[in-house]
Amino acid sequence: MNPVSDLSVLLKTLEPVLNPGVFVFASVKDGHAIDPSVIVASIREPEGLSVVTSETDAATSGLNALFKCAWITLTVNSALDAVGLTAAFARALGYSGISCNVVAGAYHDHIFVPLESAQTAMQVLHQLQMDGGTAQQLVNGA
Repeated sequence: MNPVSDLSVLLKTLEPVLNPGVFVFASVKDGHAIDPSVIVASIREPEGLSVVTSETDAATSGLNALFKCAWITLTVNSALDAVGLTAAFARALGYSGISCNVVAGAYHDHIFVPLESAQTAMQVLHQLQMDGGTAQQLVNGA
């Protein structure tokens, strides 16, 4: 399937999926080894390599969990240059008091929310999908 960039289509086809398990954000200090196969996402920062991994793999690797979370994947194939999708779901989650940390993959957006907010976040995202085009008003500030 081709990547989608139209915000209205993106919102109507979000199809969020809650991935099983407990995930954590952690920082890997230089010189500390971690098996690359257990890393869900990563980015290099001056303080070290920030990673998202399962809680179990973080413990096995001797990493300190900085944030325990649930991982939601939006299965719509979102274009990397699409405008407004992140703003729409972040705003909808924010209105519900749910923080989110977002990682864009080559094909999908991935949202990490506090573990205890996972089910509510899924409800909010499903509602956003059902509302479709009206959610675009949230982005535009209406």
